Amino acid sequence: MSVPLFIGSEVYRGSSYGPSHPLRVPRVSTVMDLCRAMGWLPASLYRTSPRAKPAALTRWHSPGYVEALQRAETEGRVTDAIRSQYHLGTLSNPVFGQMYSRPATGAGGVMLAAELLATGTRAVHVPGGGTHHGLPDRANGFCYLNDPVLAILVLRGAGMSRVAYIDIDAHHCDGVQHGFAGDPETLLISTHEEGRWPFTGALEDDGGGNCVNLPLPREANDTEMRAALEAVILPFVQAHRPDVIVLQAGADSLDEDPLSRLSWSNRAYVEVLRALLPMAPRFLLLGGGGYNPWSVGRCWSALWATLAGADIPDRLPDPAQQVLRALTWGGGGRPPPAPHLLSTLLDPPREGPVRPEVQARIARLAQRLRA
Repeated sequence: MSVPLFIGSEVYRGSSYGPSHPLRVPRVSTVMDLCRAMGWLPASLYRTSPRAKPAALTRWHSPGYVEALQRAETEGRVTDAIRSQYHLGTLSNPVFGQMYSRPATGAGGVMLAAELLATGTRAVHVPGGGTHHGLPDRANGFCYLNDPVLAILVLRGAGMSRVAYIDIDAHHCDGVQHGFAGDPETLLISTHEEGRWPFTGALEDDGGGNCVNLPLPREANDTEMRAALEAVILPFVQAHRPDVIVLQAGADSLDEDPLSRLSWSNRAYVEVLRALLPMAPRFLLLGGGGYNPWSVGRCWSALWATLAGADIPDRLPDPAQQVLRALTWGGGGRPPPAPHLLSTLLDPPREGPVRPEVQARIARLAQRLRA
């Protein structure tokens, strides 16, 4: 079995959506630094993400949109007409210095990952990927491009036609569902917070038969996520018999995240990854949302450790603690991190009851599989 690979880039260290945007916080660079401090990311396992060329992006995105995105980065501004047509220069998707090169690097990373999987690599982690809201002809929800869609298209072009895409971000994967709803060879499963933007992904929405949407109520805990994993996610994936699994592991379902109200620990993410890994011969692990720099960095580092077969200690060594202690919110008046966010990688478990409404939703989806 080949070793897993990690695809990253320094573009994430030097770019920001702006001082007041939730994506002002460091994320991918934190994962790289933390994993290197732990000795989990030797040069042999690391690949630098290429920047996708415009022609590659037009595999799904419209040429006019890609051109407008490039021009906005070059000129540092957009006209009112461009803002209206392509949703560039908005509060969610602002104009900033790397607004094309950063997402194009993420897209290039996942497309490279898909090519590596097609040529024998077993698993690849691309924490800069997972921008699941992007639409063919406009930016949407912090996402200028949709790299999960592009990755799936590359995978399918390489002969891995049966794809299972599982998305555990707090926000519904509206862009990915837009791309593949009704496609029987692509299974889409999304757990997300109900009543949360983009207000899509209702329980009843099967996207034409291949979409499984499980909205979860506020404060959903590890036990409820485990119930969803065992009764919904794993049975649907098993029935699909995928050639490859893509897991979007947006870290905003964690209890500490400022933009959602789910209450998972990062152990829930690790549990999902461990359960899914044996279910397909190829595996692509992506990032996604996540706006608390400490919880995101710890979560995605724990996932990489799991993918790479590394042991996670109860307490981090000093070099790794120093990476976490050097982080800041980058502005704003949010409280300092809890002590365990600075000295450990795995959270305390956040177990709890499986509430009746969660039980009913899980049962309804499980019944759909049996029908």
